[in-house]
Amino acid sequence: MKKYIAALDQGTTSSRCIIFNHDGEIVSLSQAEHQQIFPKPGWVEHNPIEILNSSIKVMKEAIAKKNIDIHEIAALGITNQRETCLLWNKTTGQPYGNAIVWQDMRTDVICNQLIKTHGEEFFRKKTGLPISPYFSATKVKWLLENDPQIASDAAKGMVLFGTIDTWLIWNLTGGIKGGIHITDITNASRTLLYNIFSQMWDEDLLRIFGIPIQMMPEVRPSSQFYGDMIDVFDKPIAISAALGDQQAALFGQTAFNSGQAKNTYGTGCFLLLNTGEKPVISKHGLLTTIGYQIAAEPVIYCLEGSIAITGALIQWLRDNMKIIQTASEIESLAASVEDNGGVYFVPAFSGLFAPYWRNDARGIVAGLTRYATSGHLARAALEATAFQTKDVLDAMYADSQVKLHSLAVDGGMVQNELLMQFQADILNIPIIRPKITETTALGAAYAAGLAMDFWKNTFELSEKWKKDVQWNPKMDETTRQKYYGEWKKAIDHSLHWVS
Repeated sequence: MKKYIAALDQGTTSSRCIIFNHDGEIVSLSQAEHQQIFPKPGWVEHNPIEILNSSIKVMKEAIAKKNIDIHEIAALGITNQRETCLLWNKTTGQPYGNAIVWQDMRTDVICNQLIKTHGEEFFRKKTGLPISPYFSATKVKWLLENDPQIASDAAKGMVLFGTIDTWLIWNLTGGIKGGIHITDITNASRTLLYNIFSQMWDEDLLRIFGIPIQMMPEVRPSSQFYGDMIDVFDKPIAISAALGDQQAALFGQTAFNSGQAKNTYGTGCFLLLNTGEKPVISKHGLLTTIGYQIAAEPVIYCLEGSIAITGALIQWLRDNMKIIQTASEIESLAASVEDNGGVYFVPAFSGLFAPYWRNDARGIVAGLTRYATSGHLARAALEATAFQTKDVLDAMYADSQVKLHSLAVDGGMVQNELLMQFQADILNIPIIRPKITETTALGAAYAAGLAMDFWKNTFELSEKWKKDVQWNPKMDETTRQKYYGEWKKAIDHSLHWVS
């Protein structure tokens, strides 16, 4: 009898495998960090072989920890850091260098040239996305233009393109011995190459970016049997789901109805609003993207606000500034002061994403006086996440006219109660954390289980969602307006930094 679903969550800073039971409860978990590579200012890379090896390692560890019988695992679902992409040789299986990470800014010049030539609306009307270094297409164009070997091999049909889900699935299903070259529709929708309206790779976009169609993976629904994982365990395991990490979190929060939203607080911060079977084109700096597709059912669309730096700012304070030794220390340091002391931190390390989309912005700390301490800096760093979320939520309301009465949250930072209370205060709505906060992995597990009839339908999944903690707003309106007004001033000062 099948008792478990496995989820492989390949994120920006680590790979994790979580085993869930039929009640959606965590049975076992294993995690391994991988290296962050910064070859030049604004460049961010990952080693694809390290990611593959760490993914296999955590799957083996999670299963071994609880002595789980492979025969009891119904399926594996995969969720991944989106937009990060790589190219590899389909004959040798070797990647052409490192993967270029979603945070990477090296293609800024390419983006500016494309905007001048085609205009930004040309891309948005096809993909729902602005032209930005964030998305995969400009990264692939850069690789083809800067590596003669890649360009030569691509012309011969020897090069495969993939986001991280594609790289993992190809390798886990056999690699050079018949690996399946696919991606799911959510990851495809983040490449700037997929037409989310006609739901196919767009020939015009492929031509503009100089990408041969034979490099591209087949696009599949998010929840569907893809193939078997082989050569990892003594028995094959079905791979039956793939979703980009934020869409997986939406699925894990069981936000299956139009008007439901979630916010994930991780390396970055991502707020998604389910808009149903009809895409809503943003006029206020948000992304129109695909939320998920279950088998042959209609595609579900979302509005998304993507924030580049949230949890990564706490890592920066730990690793670069060394004002804390562990990420969890940020809460007690921030709580050592009553307020931010007039200090505001705009973490535009990679420019500003939604709703601004300003590649010329850079990180600043504003409002410093002799009164300021490390506690004020810590508090300003946490508050930056809440302020950026308000920026996105205001834009989301302007686009959709959907006013949220509460916000479901997940991700690593939701354990920080000071941040969650300030988030409720600055948004003036309740913030609700579910009992299972590993919603990204849970969403991948749910999607995989649906494909294999481990769960019957989304109604069954919705019944499993349980509230853990709710934070209600306590801040008066005058204080709220003062804080947010000063934040907007700090944003203005971060702009025009890069000419």
